[in-house]
Amino acid sequence: MGCIWLADIKGDWVGRWAALPAEAGTRYALTHCCCDYATTDPAPGRRQWDNARDAFRRDWVEEFGAWPQTGARNWPGHHIRDLAHGGHPTDPHNIFPVPDAVHTVINNAYPQCYTRGSRWSAVGLDRPYSD
Repeated sequence: MGCIWLADIKGDWVGRWAALPAEAGTRYALTHCCCDYATTDPAPGRRQWDNARDAFRRDWVEEFGAWPQTGARNWPGHHIRDLAHGGHPTDPHNIFPVPDAVHTVINNAYPQCYTRGSRWSAVGLDRPYSD
């Protein structure tokens, strides 16, 4: 039905390899494709996420470092496959942190992604990376 590009994760490394200077990097496009997933009531998943949020963030800290914040406010955890379409509320592969403003934009785009003929069903760029 369409796909939304949610994040572009870039990993760069500079160091030494075999005593020589070396550089490496990678790119990963995090997308969500809106398929004909059955809709479900998101309330039970939302409650499960609300109960597990603090523990999820503690686990995140162990692997990735501090959960991102703006000021003293934690960024929301965005569910890639949303709870209203059967996304798992606590799967670490289904959640990533985004700033509040970006989370609002993504959540407003999701309903468009699930409607046929939306802008998200158009073909994207051939070479999306500019650097």
